[in-house]
Amino acid sequence: MKNLLVLTASIALSAATPAFGADLGGQPVNIKAATLPVVPPINDWSGYYIGLNGGWGSSHNCWNFSGVTSEGCHNSTGGTVGGQIGYRWQIFRTVYGIEGQGNWADFSGSNVSTAFPADTVGTKTDAFGLLTGHIGYALNAVLLYAKGGAAVTSNAYHVNSVAAGTELGRTNDVRWGGALGVGAEVGLTPNWSAGLEYNHLFMQGSNVSFPTAAGFDRVQQDIDLVTARLNYKFGPAFAK
Repeated sequence: MKNLLVLTASIALSAATPAFGADLGGQPVNIKAATLPVVPPINDWSGYYIGLNGGWGSSHNCWNFSGVTSEGCHNSTGGTVGGQIGYRWQIFRTVYGIEGQGNWADFSGSNVSTAFPADTVGTKTDAFGLLTGHIGYALNAVLLYAKGGAAVTSNAYHVNSVAAGTELGRTNDVRWGGALGVGAEVGLTPNWSAGLEYNHLFMQGSNVSFPTAAGFDRVQQDIDLVTARLNYKFGPAFAK
């Protein structure tokens, strides 16, 4: 009787094993999907912007009495602060733009006249403005660009006595010229950016006359500017 029970149990176990194995084989295998790489957002420089700038400038001025006799040259140096407003268009990685800039300045300097050693001649640039077009190349949040356009400066001129230090004559003018520059700008947040810029202004020569003196001086002027900039761009900063 005991042997019969063992035989019956063995037969039942053998019959159940294939079905159990089939049940196990039919179970779905869960495979975790691979994580897709996260693509960093592409910074879009398109849009209107407004900002502030400040830095240093040097105006190189050469005086020629009656346009012929040299009175020497001097550099008028000092600080500047101002603002800018503009618009940019980004097409793929190329960025085009237009910008207007206005600055207060304090570039002052003088030299003893080589033609009239009893006098000093001096120049002060107290303001300038730029209207320029831009073309640049965007490396996501970094923008490298060149610029060029028109420039205007406001200047004052004086002649002083070397011995007494008294002012012998003073006048002023506004002159136009051209501007070329380069710059780099970095996006700090979706809408804020900061940069550094260099500009060279090629100004037209100007005839300067003093009410208390006979004749005139022909003054040539070039200006170099180095400024730090902070801009706020309106609208989204990332391409869709």
